[in-house]
Amino acid sequence: MKKQRVINIKGTDFIVDVTKHQLSEKADPTNTIAYKDMQDTGNGYALDYSAKNKNLSDLFDNESTNIKIPKFILVEPIGYTEKYNYSVDDFNDKSDFEIIVDQQAFDLRVKKGILPIIDICGHTFYVDIRMDKLRPKDDFLSNGIVFSDIERYYDLEKRCYTIPYNPSTHEFQEPDYLNLKELPKDLIAVRFPSERLLDRIGWNRRYGFEITHGLIKNGLKLQFTAKNVPWEKTFLVDLIKSNLKVKMNQERDTQKLSPHPPQEKKGRAI
Repeated sequence: MKKQRVINIKGTDFIVDVTKHQLSEKADPTNTIAYKDMQDTGNGYALDYSAKNKNLSDLFDNESTNIKIPKFILVEPIGYTEKYNYSVDDFNDKSDFEIIVDQQAFDLRVKKGILPIIDICGHTFYVDIRMDKLRPKDDFLSNGIVFSDIERYYDLEKRCYTIPYNPSTHEFQEPDYLNLKELPKDLIAVRFPSERLLDRIGWNRRYGFEITHGLIKNGLKLQFTAKNVPWEKTFLVDLIKSNLKVKMNQERDTQKLSPHPPQEKKGRAI
């Protein structure tokens, strides 16, 4: 069993979690301190620590202590060498940010202004947060996929969108939900991450965060691929059943209200 690396802060042991980029209290794993909530000093981290809460201090804590801890890549070198394919010697002159975040991708996005791209059903889209949309490449007639138009399709827990999409127009397009009786033939369902995950740099700039905010935790990518989702695995199946049931009830009620045709009288033929 792999030995867990531990940092002791004011008498409390914390385990260095390489995967989640955080410290987890050994006695209570639910108590965590994330890298992103600490101050990166370049050679390590600093944080105002509350011995009472065993976590970051709050505004009402008058007895907080400023704690300095070394770079995590030095505390848990084996875990990082395995995950990021560096040698231990490389860690001496590199920060956690330089090890964890793809520096080539960071340079392309920040210094050269290259936008991230996402492939949706074989077509390339630019992640353009400034324009609030996924903008289709080489299709200037398309409005693309506007983030403000698909807000209600966002899954907060999964941090992704699952939307109806028209591959012919390269646009978000909703079917006629009220009258839908069968699965759409011209539309497909696609799933992709939130704009914050698709372009963390653009997100940080738009909302006034430090440009590197969140990168150590989530990494940095410039290329994504949306996932096609079968309609059978969406809410449309139940919606269609409901619509068909409503239609059947309406037809039945219409038959009950319609007048019966007069009965033909039987008589002797002449």
